[in-house]
Amino acid sequence: MPSMPFLSKDNDNDVVDTSLPQRLSILQSRKCRTQSIDETLVTQAPSQAETNVLTKSAPFHKFVLTGGPCGGKTTALARLSSYLRERGFEVITVPEAFTILASNGFEMSYFSVEGMPSCVQNTVMDVQMSLEDSFERILRAKGKPGVLLCDRGLCDGSAYMSTEEWDQFLLKRGITLAEIREGRYNAVFHLVTAAEGAEEYYTLENNDVRTETPEQARALDIKTRGAWVGHPKLIVIDNQTDFEGKLNKLVSIASELVGLPSTSKQVTEKYLLKEIPHVHEFPRDLQYHLFQVEKVYLYDTETSKAASTDYAEEYSFIRKRTHMSQNGQALGTTYGLTTVHTTHSGKKIEVKRIITQREYNAAYKTRDVNRHVVRQQRISFIWNMQSFNVHIYMEPAHVENLCIVHVQQPQKLANLAKESKEQDNMVDNGNDLADMPSFLKVDRKLGSDKQDDTLYSAFSISLLSHGKNC
Repeated sequence: MPSMPFLSKDNDNDVVDTSLPQRLSILQSRKCRTQSIDETLVTQAPSQAETNVLTKSAPFHKFVLTGGPCGGKTTALARLSSYLRERGFEVITVPEAFTILASNGFEMSYFSVEGMPSCVQNTVMDVQMSLEDSFERILRAKGKPGVLLCDRGLCDGSAYMSTEEWDQFLLKRGITLAEIREGRYNAVFHLVTAAEGAEEYYTLENNDVRTETPEQARALDIKTRGAWVGHPKLIVIDNQTDFEGKLNKLVSIASELVGLPSTSKQVTEKYLLKEIPHVHEFPRDLQYHLFQVEKVYLYDTETSKAASTDYAEEYSFIRKRTHMSQNGQALGTTYGLTTVHTTHSGKKIEVKRIITQREYNAAYKTRDVNRHVVRQQRISFIWNMQSFNVHIYMEPAHVENLCIVHVQQPQKLANLAKESKEQDNMVDNGNDLADMPSFLKVDRKLGSDKQDDTLYSAFSISLLSHGKNC
């Protein structure tokens, strides 16, 4: 079985060095290192495993696989873990906490005791957090590129509670939704139940714990999907292909997220909006989340010198993402570090890392003073199996109120209009059709050409000279 580094080829015949994520992760680790960590490494002289855990220098990714009953989670976990191991990643799978409980003596009759649902939810979250944290520590201690695959995640519990019960549940535990959603997982893959679009394959024979009818499965799938709305990498994989195609989508998208070559059809399209959408115009049953985002681009002398020969461009930015209530109250803040590597052929590879506030503050000291700090308001929601993120610029001043929506499309939607006559408005993408709700007033699709990139990408907008040249 090969181990990193090694070379492979993607569909464009570009040779991709899959050791790149390792190098970028080491670079990120240096940006986030604080004096206290360095002093600990020098004075305490811990073991190699402890050093690996402390420095977090090896690439690490934590993915959730979730969805409604009979969505293919079990098979998907096996396929994805095998695929990543064959390409040099250390992979550990975290089992579903409730299944552990249910398969070891817990019976549904326990719920007849008053207060038992809350007790069960607390127990499931305790077990899930303990398993995830312990397995993550082992993976990081190995000191090699690792992926933690979670059979469901902490937010799944909200699908079995009312909004008010869930809010109280988190409040009693002293945690925020942001902490256990984007602050804990790099990406969330929602595998839609077979009861939605592949009804003939819906079965519960391979899971003794589940008892849902197809109607109940569809309702639970919607609730589970809603539990993760607001995560910046929520990827919904539906049943518009056969099951093998569903698995291939998962593997391909996950490959791209860990820095491997990918044939993913999951693309993020960007559209310029004519005006800022107003949430009071959203359908009453549409679940959405509000955020305030701060992006700070960093300066790195090493990447600046190397870019001309080794690659076309490489840059890093840190992000502070605050979950906001509808009345403007901060509900929780998470922090991240992203490094973007662009090859000479134009291919982009991103390596993302969840960081702490202390690491954010340490990296902030190396911010590029030739760039503005970019501040945005964001609105996240799901519309017809597509993930929408509306970016409303607040700063810099010369792009205030600029509004761009990012739409994650799982595949070409050219036949969507034929299948549903109830769509509000369809935006032509050339060969594709993006399904747009009526409360988003689209001006046009943004292309990948240099002109649109210069005018509308956050990286270009951050330049102090951007307002003068546009």
